[in-house]
Amino acid sequence: MEKAPAAPHPEYDLLRPIENPGKSFYYIVAVLLAIILYTGYVYIRQVYYGLGVTGMAQPVTWGFYIINFVFFIGISHAGTLISAILRLSKAEWRRPITRMAEVITAIVLAIGGLHPIIDLGRPDRMTHLFYNGRLQSPLLWDIVSITAYFTASTVYLYIPMIPDIAILRDRGVKPRWLYEFLSWSWQGTEQQHKVLDRAMNILMVVVIPIAVSVHTIISYIFAMTVQPGWHSTIFGPYFVVGAIFSGIAAILVLMIVFRKVFHLERYLKLIHFNYLSVLLLIMSLLWFYFTFSEYLTGFYGHEPNEMRVFMYKFSGAFAPYFWTMVTCNFLLPLILLSNRKTRTIPGILIASISVIIGMWLERLIIVVPSLANPRLPYPTGIYIPTHTEWMLFLGGVSVFILGYMMFARFFPVISVWEIQEGRHESAKTVTERISSYMPDPQPRYTGSMENE
Repeated sequence: MEKAPAAPHPEYDLLRPIENPGKSFYYIVAVLLAIILYTGYVYIRQVYYGLGVTGMAQPVTWGFYIINFVFFIGISHAGTLISAILRLSKAEWRRPITRMAEVITAIVLAIGGLHPIIDLGRPDRMTHLFYNGRLQSPLLWDIVSITAYFTASTVYLYIPMIPDIAILRDRGVKPRWLYEFLSWSWQGTEQQHKVLDRAMNILMVVVIPIAVSVHTIISYIFAMTVQPGWHSTIFGPYFVVGAIFSGIAAILVLMIVFRKVFHLERYLKLIHFNYLSVLLLIMSLLWFYFTFSEYLTGFYGHEPNEMRVFMYKFSGAFAPYFWTMVTCNFLLPLILLSNRKTRTIPGILIASISVIIGMWLERLIIVVPSLANPRLPYPTGIYIPTHTEWMLFLGGVSVFILGYMMFARFFPVISVWEIQEGRHESAKTVTERISSYMPDPQPRYTGSMENE
């Protein structure tokens, strides 16, 4: 007997990519798998021949792998941190955005965390950290904070997905065993909702300091050395600001792509892009402020080694990258997002892609020029990335796209139950909240002195 089709769901647009993925999904997956397989071959070749197949050499011993590590970890701040802040501030417009942001964190953290292992050349060297690691080293703190952030972010992503997984289970979507296992017998009772809310509140509070600590500690890896261009006290907040900046840009790009591909115009409205793009503009101004402060103090000190790196970036071999970074991170977002006429979906997309490119260039400019111009009396080093490094970068991006597509294939990228909850309760909740902080009405004047 043929099974009856599932009943229409009021939010079917969010479930359609799971129930009817379409042929194009499989074509894109095939292309991405081909790239990833070739990247795997390139990596095995690096393990066999050693780091000599890369462009790294003395004195530039960190290249693409560490640049990509800092870049990917920075992007990961998009998700859990921003989602937690929006949830804590009870921003009602967050509902279609939070899960898309949280997925970025879980996937990108896993990719970024692998790059230091790739940079080691031989992956077995990672074991040295466990029996030779030193508590004084930020490298050890980094491993601990990234592991804690990945664990907290994965749990933070999974917990609010349980009601949606139960919806898929009840609709008989395949693989049913997966949804039955992950739904934890969710029935949507009042008690289950209370437990869910309590767990979310605890995770929101816990995850914010962990997220901030991750990029602060990554900055310590640079700032606690005496390399020119790195030894700075503002590197911690500078890195955190840059991470949130690039993370918001990544969210916007994904929102625009999913809105177009999955026809989610009913959920991802212009007001969502407007709010996030204003936030992106604010972060652009903040990024410029930190960048200006960082370079001004270095220039004012005029220490010879510091100035060597300074001029290498401003007018030397890295000047094209430096000024492209300033254009991408500051000028373009400022021009496009500060004007209502250009703060449209295409304008926001251009500004967001520009920021992602600019922030990758910023990581390049932080890592390579300081190593190429060390404090020791060495000639200026040369770093030219090879095919191996480019392929591993492309492979990382492909893994991210594939990971996100696979998630969207099996789970809603927008929280169904939170949208439904918003439809039923938002208006009442917001009205009560506004009433609670509006001034009390003026007491009625009766004209009697006794009442004063």
